[in-house]
Amino acid sequence: MAVAQQTEHKSFKTSEEVREFPNGRVEILNFGGSDVGRLTLEPGWRWSNDVKPIAGTESCEAQHFQYHVSGRLGIRMDDGTEMVAEAGDITSLPSGHDAWVIGDEPVVLVDWFGASNYAKSV
Repeated sequence: MAVAQQTEHKSFKTSEEVREFPNGRVEILNFGGSDVGRLTLEPGWRWSNDVKPIAGTESCEAQHFQYHVSGRLGIRMDDGTEMVAEAGDITSLPSGHDAWVIGDEPVVLVDWFGASNYAKSV
């Protein structure tokens, strides 16, 4: 028997959890039984400088499925692959990467996979 899907309507204006870290923040909503996060990353933000001390890992171990709302984000995978994500892009990233804001516009992105533990102390 199929389980009926519930209608949900939430806003990041009333996030259920907010985690702040140097040069950024993540706002978390529990939606459909999982967490969705909106990350706002300010110019000068870099994962290896601003989140690595919180995560305690050499590179970001979170997997991500993200929609990029604004700004430009440089991404370098541990295998050396690099890309730049911009507004309107969707990225799917396995664990093992670094990322940084390019330019002077904040990066805003919505993450459907990986927000649960992002910038959470281990």
